[in-house]
Amino acid sequence: MNQDKDNSRRWQMFAITAVIVYLIWLLAPVLMPFAVAAMLAYLGDPLADRLERLGMNRMWAATIVFVVIMVAVVGVLLLLIPLIARQVENLVSNLPRYGDWAQNTAWPWLQARLHLDPHMFDSDRLLALIKSHVGSISGIATTVLGKVSRSGLGIAMWLTNLVLIPVVAFYLLRDWDRMVAKIDGMLPRSIQPTIAHLAHESDKILGAFVRGQLLVMLALGVFYGTGLGLVGLSVGLLIGMVAGLLSFVPYLGFIIGFVAAVIAVLVQFGDWTHLLLVCGVFVLGQLLEGYVLVPKLVGDKIGLHPVAVIFAVLAGGYLFGFLGVLLALPAASVIMVLLRYLIERYRMSELYNEHGPDDPVIAEVEVAVHRDGEVDASTSAPAPDDRAAP
Repeated sequence: MNQDKDNSRRWQMFAITAVIVYLIWLLAPVLMPFAVAAMLAYLGDPLADRLERLGMNRMWAATIVFVVIMVAVVGVLLLLIPLIARQVENLVSNLPRYGDWAQNTAWPWLQARLHLDPHMFDSDRLLALIKSHVGSISGIATTVLGKVSRSGLGIAMWLTNLVLIPVVAFYLLRDWDRMVAKIDGMLPRSIQPTIAHLAHESDKILGAFVRGQLLVMLALGVFYGTGLGLVGLSVGLLIGMVAGLLSFVPYLGFIIGFVAAVIAVLVQFGDWTHLLLVCGVFVLGQLLEGYVLVPKLVGDKIGLHPVAVIFAVLAGGYLFGFLGVLLALPAASVIMVLLRYLIERYRMSELYNEHGPDDPVIAEVEVAVHRDGEVDASTSAPAPDDRAAP
């Protein structure tokens, strides 16, 4: 009877979990502002709790923290948008130089080393190919413009989401502890201690990731951007910012930033001195990330393998789009907590600890072979057939 009750409880929990996952997948297109707002509220909750412990009520504490977060976000945007605009204009103005370098330097070098078709990267051939498809290109452009003109509702939705983020973030920050308490009160009492323990462990890991990784990304972006700017790269700030933002995926920011910086320095300067300086900036950046920033700001609490990180980002983007990319690593961190718990439960179970009888088949065929290849006479080989005896 108890076994049937346990099975019924497990199926009920599985059904509830499946419904929640399906609803998240179904509502993914409209969950993005709520996810961003929840991340902002999660970041500000510890500071609001600290202000409460100092004697301030939750409303005023949430208001002060919310104002600080909004001022910081707006200040960063006002600082970065003009810089990014200038960097993008610089990049666009230098595109002919990049094209000329690719056509006259990079492609011939690749052709000589890899024995490629000399006409593979012929600019005249590419221009002729483009001109031959002008009609189709114009048709595609017309279609795209038509879709854009009909996407006024989509643009309005994006603007609505942009306005929703701070509003939802404030209410979540104000009621964060109350919502956590209500969720805890709704849990079945039989599993409440386990869920509370897993939630506490997940909170520690998410705190290490969300707060620590954001600081690591910011520090690397500033370091790479400043270093490449001091080298003299005209688009060094843009490359450094991209490398810093992509550093949440191991080695992705480093690889993309390094390749882009090498191409930029070869086009702009074309000498070994500046190339070695760029290499030095990225080597120092990797040492700074691996030995200072990550151990101090993130630590080893997450324990995600780089392959698992890349898979989480790709899987999240495929299943939930931008929302999946945004929440991939926090979700993977929580999944790691659950997997560690399940592994410990497995190691404490009878399935893992119970010793079974020796396998008779293995006992019969097991032989001990000497180094010279002779079979030990003490092995339990099957006895010869009595009928074969003389």
